[in-house]
Amino acid sequence: MTSALLSLSALLTASVLAAPAAGAAPQNDRQPAAVPAGWETVDGAELARITGTGERIQAPSALDRSASGPSTSGRSASALADESEKLAVQSVRNGKFAATEKNYASPNTGVLRARSAEVTGAWEGFAFEWHEATGTYALKSLANNLYVAVEGNYTGTSQNVLRARSTGAGTWERFTLYYNEDLDRWALQSALNGRFVAMENSYTGSLQYALRARSLEVTGSWEQFELFEITG
Repeated sequence: MTSALLSLSALLTASVLAAPAAGAAPQNDRQPAAVPAGWETVDGAELARITGTGERIQAPSALDRSASGPSTSGRSASALADESEKLAVQSVRNGKFAATEKNYASPNTGVLRARSAEVTGAWEGFAFEWHEATGTYALKSLANNLYVAVEGNYTGTSQNVLRARSTGAGTWERFTLYYNEDLDRWALQSALNGRFVAMENSYTGSLQYALRARSLEVTGSWEQFELFEITG
């Protein structure tokens, strides 16, 4: 998906919550990424009916909003997506599920990291909300009920990190969803900077396995994910 270049005034109103450097445009190379060969965009209806050809994996159990209640189970979203589109996101690179680090201290509160071996609760759950007008999805964390934003104003190794911190969804919080039928894999492209989301497997410290919208193309497992339906 090719994102239109945003003016400074548009960026100021794109997100309900201000990014760290309030009033400043994202400090990154905003050259849009190309649509990857072999991948196709997925709209709200298609997400529910796409059927993959690969082996089906039973999703780990235990999702509830308190992260400690009755367990539920799920299946790959390639087989069937729940009507509510509550999904768990698993990195192909390290086989871990993305979790919302809602207990991290500022400025990384709510950062997304592929660090869970199983879906233990709401930490690993996300509601995928389709927006017909823009043809994009907003991801709302079930851990803190906030939308996932791309932090374009962060600098250094945390630039463009994904963080569940917004009460509403604007350009900062929107993503194009891609599916590769041959691989039975998914990819996410930020509407803010046109970059694909990658899992930072080589990072160390508190941001190890962080998700960042930083890749110009889907180069491999870094940018590839599996989606699992959360039922119950």
